[in-house]
Amino acid sequence: MPPRHLVFLIGEDWFFASHFLARARAARAAGWRVSVITRTGAATPALRDEGFDIHPVDFQRARLNPIAEAALTRSIAALYRRLRPDLVHHIALKPILLGSLAARLAGVPAIVNAPVGQGFVFTSNTTKARLLRPFVQAAMRMSLGARGAIAIFENEDDRGAAIRAGAVHAANAVLIRGAGVDLARFRPQPPPPGPVRIVLGARMLRDKGVMQFIDAAGRLRGQGAEFILAGVPDPGNPASLTEADLRTAPAVTWIGYCRDMASLFATAHIACLPSYYGEGLPKFLLEAMASGLPCVATDITGCRDAVIPGETGILVPPRNAQALADALATLIADPATRARLGAAGRARAERLYAEPVICAETLAVYERAITQGAGR
Repeated sequence: MPPRHLVFLIGEDWFFASHFLARARAARAAGWRVSVITRTGAATPALRDEGFDIHPVDFQRARLNPIAEAALTRSIAALYRRLRPDLVHHIALKPILLGSLAARLAGVPAIVNAPVGQGFVFTSNTTKARLLRPFVQAAMRMSLGARGAIAIFENEDDRGAAIRAGAVHAANAVLIRGAGVDLARFRPQPPPPGPVRIVLGARMLRDKGVMQFIDAAGRLRGQGAEFILAGVPDPGNPASLTEADLRTAPAVTWIGYCRDMASLFATAHIACLPSYYGEGLPKFLLEAMASGLPCVATDITGCRDAVIPGETGILVPPRNAQALADALATLIADPATRARLGAAGRARAERLYAEPVICAETLAVYERAITQGAGR
């Protein structure tokens, strides 16, 4: 009997490599054949070297041309017909919308949808985002739980909102907390000597709170801390900063892309993510907690699921540089509190976010989706 075939549909190969590779490996170890349909880039050669079948498609996140999106949907449906998957896993907004229609056209028997975070349309206050929002909300209500699809949410806020909106039945709305963390790679290290180092790791987007981080760094000059930005701009995102913005930013050091976040965390004392993006469950915070770092983040969906105030870190209001600076100043001045919060964060990561836990929960959803698909 041939192995069952799992197909991931995701907008960017790098996002698959950073957030879903462990689950793809676990599925393959469990006997699945695994294929990925994505926009190919720098991550694709390594994925192919691992033996995954990669199929390129023309995903463009910022594109709004209905003719182009209809053509993309047809090309995805054609791939589904050719690959004949037993199960498709759609990840993020556009793959869910287009992939669900393509799956219907191709007769795919089982669907898992994963709306990871809210994205630009739901978090931006631009005119374009506000105009698009009601149409996208309607489309998500029609596709998220269509034909008995199972929806995976990374935090309880998003899960509850989707259920209340009627987008998915409560029984088919599953909570799986993030992408999973390699606890052997991300582990606590002795506090490094020297000034207190505060790290923000993310795509360099305004709605990740990068400007508030830069502002807070300026307010804390002279307090014996250094502020590190790790990540690169995302030109496909309307909220992206430019390299020129980052090189000239005062009071911070921009190090660009960091290939080894575990080593960077080993040089740091505090992790910071002042996002107002509408996160799913930020992997940066989970890895920082596993590394024994206290976290300062904003009190928004996703971040508040990871950071427990007074236990694993501090939450501050979004878009408030002074509140951010005050929270960071508290931790800069108090190494004992940093150690206590960091130890609790590691314990929480071990309990809830370890890769084996996340992979097992995901594989269980796959088995359930196959059973439900067979029963339709």
